[in-house]
Amino acid sequence: MASDKFRHQLRHEAKLWKAEGVIDEDLFRQLSQRYQFDALETSAQNRFIAIFIGLGGVLVGLAVITFVAANWQAWSREFRVVLLLSLFIGVNAAGFYLWRTPAKSSEFLGGKDGVKNGKIYPTRSGWKQRLGHGLLLLGAIILGANMGLMAQMFHITGSPYGLYLVWGLGVLAMAYSLRLTSLGVLSILLIGFGYLLGVGDWSSKEEFSYLKLLLDYMPIFAGLAFVPLAYWCRSRAIFFLAAIGVVNSLIITILASASINIPEWIFIVSVCALPPALLWGYDDVMWPNIHSRLFQPLARNLALFFLAVLFYFGSFKWWNYTTDGINNSAESVLGWTPFVSVVLLAGLTIYEWLHLSRRQRKSPKRQVVDLTTNVVACLIAIATLVPVWHFNVFPIGILAIFLYNVLLFLLGTGLIREGLAIGNRRSFWGGLGVLSLQILSRMLEYDTGLLFKAFVFFLCGVGVIVAGLWFERYSHHLMPSEQKGKV
Repeated sequence: MASDKFRHQLRHEAKLWKAEGVIDEDLFRQLSQRYQFDALETSAQNRFIAIFIGLGGVLVGLAVITFVAANWQAWSREFRVVLLLSLFIGVNAAGFYLWRTPAKSSEFLGGKDGVKNGKIYPTRSGWKQRLGHGLLLLGAIILGANMGLMAQMFHITGSPYGLYLVWGLGVLAMAYSLRLTSLGVLSILLIGFGYLLGVGDWSSKEEFSYLKLLLDYMPIFAGLAFVPLAYWCRSRAIFFLAAIGVVNSLIITILASASINIPEWIFIVSVCALPPALLWGYDDVMWPNIHSRLFQPLARNLALFFLAVLFYFGSFKWWNYTTDGINNSAESVLGWTPFVSVVLLAGLTIYEWLHLSRRQRKSPKRQVVDLTTNVVACLIAIATLVPVWHFNVFPIGILAIFLYNVLLFLLGTGLIREGLAIGNRRSFWGGLGVLSLQILSRMLEYDTGLLFKAFVFFLCGVGVIVAGLWFERYSHHLMPSEQKGKV
């Protein structure tokens, strides 16, 4: 649904069109009913009231917290337990009741709404629904506070990461049951923070626990728990965080499992090739009952970003001083555990690329799609073979630096070309940013005169300005059918 600003402008223009005779009374009435012109003033008033209700609620909450803190030690443990449970149940029950209340047209505040017979029917867009949404989010936060206070009262000991993991799992269950993006994002952040805290405890000699098992197989858990939630909520934010969680946890677990029994090239392939290949080959329609590519462009953008970071890191001259690779003499923290995740994700990656190959053969734009995918595959292959050769066959420090700089340059120019071809600003500016960062990094890394550096900086600045102005002028001449998002 259009925003309130657009509806105000449309109502103003519609009145002018009606006065000038461009539209008649009947068409103006249809526009008024479709975009709810009569509810604009009431909408602004309800938003104003909702702001004051939220501010008042925050102050009341602070008062309650202060009162409880002042009397916490004086209350019995039983009373404190009842108080915590009552607060958690009461806030969530009130939030769920308000969130489920159908919004009236007078409560319209914008958002996603249903359209039937030319009329708009707001769905959970009024101030009651937003207040209920806020209470549900507050209830998720209260869940963690209750866990911490209950553990303190009953003298339950445990690692800090366990609290965040269990808290995140509870919020994850709420997100699935309520289908709320905000709760899904909160659960990912909590579990991710707990995972980072738990990484430092991998080397501890604790007995087996389910939380340890969750840490060891976090890449698989993140994929199975968060990706379906992204489709359930139709949320790009959840998928974005889920993809980052899978890739980051995969790299962390691989780097923490150095062992003399595992060949070094497996580590290199798992870190350099598997994440971008997994992201680029991802296709929504390979899952059952999904017929639209909702998240494939986002996954491919993440793959390109990963390659840009990899190429940029490899373009520095540390290659000349490093030939030992992974320290296999160190004691393995996880052993073979993470390679269960590696094998499963590698199998998924192979399936993705086979599925991509089958669909490309059936695509009417087969040559264009094949070219882009083949170029990305070549970039991934070269970026993986260079460190494998350098650390396992023969040191090629200068050649490795040169190749990674070439790969970074090709990626930047490819993004610029893609942006010019389809009029996509993100692709164009991303490629321009990659090239500018490469030039500036090389200037700062190597010993050059200050005058030469100033001259290069000046050229980069002028080039960015000229390129931006030229692109904006060029993009206006593109046909509307050509102005699509980047694949």
